[in-house]
Amino acid sequence: MADSVPARGNVLGSLIPARYILAILGSIAMSIIYGLKVNLSVAMVAMLNHTAIRESSGVPTVHIAIAQNITTDDACRESSSSGAVEDGPFVWSEPLQGTILSCYFWGYLVSQMPGARIAENFSAKWVMFFSVAINIVCTLLTPIMSELGYMGMIMMRIGEGIGGGVTFPAMHVMLASWAPPNERSMMSSIVYAGTSLGTVISMLMAGILAGNWGWESVFYVMGGLSLIWTVLWVWLVQDTPNKQPLISAEERILITSSLGTADSHEKTQPKKAVPWKKVITSTPFYAILVAHICSNFGWYMLLIELPFYMKQVLKFNIQENAIATAVPFLTMWVFSMVISRTLDSLRQKGKISTTVARKIATLFASVVPMVCLLILCYIGCQRFLAVIIMGIAITSIGGMFCGFLSNHIDIAPNFAGTLMALTNTAATVGGIFVPIFVGRVTHGNQTIEAWRIIFFVTIALYLIEILAYTIFGSGDEQPWNKVSEIAEECEEGTPLKGTEAEREGRNSYTVNK
Repeated sequence: MADSVPARGNVLGSLIPARYILAILGSIAMSIIYGLKVNLSVAMVAMLNHTAIRESSGVPTVHIAIAQNITTDDACRESSSSGAVEDGPFVWSEPLQGTILSCYFWGYLVSQMPGARIAENFSAKWVMFFSVAINIVCTLLTPIMSELGYMGMIMMRIGEGIGGGVTFPAMHVMLASWAPPNERSMMSSIVYAGTSLGTVISMLMAGILAGNWGWESVFYVMGGLSLIWTVLWVWLVQDTPNKQPLISAEERILITSSLGTADSHEKTQPKKAVPWKKVITSTPFYAILVAHICSNFGWYMLLIELPFYMKQVLKFNIQENAIATAVPFLTMWVFSMVISRTLDSLRQKGKISTTVARKIATLFASVVPMVCLLILCYIGCQRFLAVIIMGIAITSIGGMFCGFLSNHIDIAPNFAGTLMALTNTAATVGGIFVPIFVGRVTHGNQTIEAWRIIFFVTIALYLIEILAYTIFGSGDEQPWNKVSEIAEECEEGTPLKGTEAEREGRNSYTVNK
């Protein structure tokens, strides 16, 4: 059987190139994964019996107001706006809430490396399909399983985590095969900005659904709508341009020539053996690793815990909470598109290198939120100002999509999925730790003073990220990326991958021609 299929042209004609259909559907996939992950953060506000929890913890109702009267601000007053949600059926303590939220990452840790290797050596397309499908099934079953007790919730969250864990490695493998070097930042941002878009949609929908139709509707409606994606993905996406019939011959040549894969024969190539020794002694890899770990702590703190900060400290009701929390993730999506396009343009013009582009984007994603969290520590209960500051912080985090998150593909496109699995696995520890950490700090002490401790820990981690990535980060392809291709290069005389300048030169020549 032939290794490639004839190019018949895009189903959408010249409106959207096949590579951007992949990017858009990849973005929707990430939106679904993140949307189904964070909807519990909003829905849980409606699921919990806050009165019973407060009474069972032995904390008097007036405790919060008394505790906050320390040196700085008075306790934030409860919102007088309509739309407050009545107590729900579940009496889960703050530590148990943190455990339920964090157990998503237990499954997330287990699946990443196997998912990456399957995606690299077999099919990233079907790994992504599995990822979304298992999240949909677990979401639809959540209301039923929650009635069986908190262990049912934990089982569903672990299942979602198993599916969610393979998304970044699989999409890195897809992008390594589909994204021309001078469009890599833009395509990566389109795909991974889906995480923020999914967060926006999920938080807004979850708040509206829970406030008007009950918390169960959050899981049934969002899970049901996500089924549409599975059909589109199977129909419109293939693992590589050579396997995609719904692509023009011109676009296929543009992509494969820029990546040096025009003459590759995928079925006859040996499975790629990861050069583990060289990976674990690579300074650029460790720069990505440190940046990913530190950034993820801040990302998950804002993503998962922000609704609770809005509820506990700023006293927003659930619908206000959903809107105030979700809107910044929309501006993050816009910002990520703008910065990625700008940096790609500067790279094409030779104004900056890939290394500089990655560092600029990463600095936006770390310096700005660090400063914003510092300000947030001292503005007290100024609700409008707090929402603005949090909005700026979340927006700027969008720089990470074309920053260190795209860097794995730069330094080793052959092993991009494995490298992403390695760094994302380590960074996931923050996802496990954040809800538990926040739950412990705020248990019986839901005050600005308690949240200030959480913010200062996050600020310290951002400082570490800034120093490590700025000093040691690199956008150059590493020599060990070609370890599995040496024999083939000697035989054919033509390397699949060249230097960054050679790859971008080939792509520029093809486009100009």
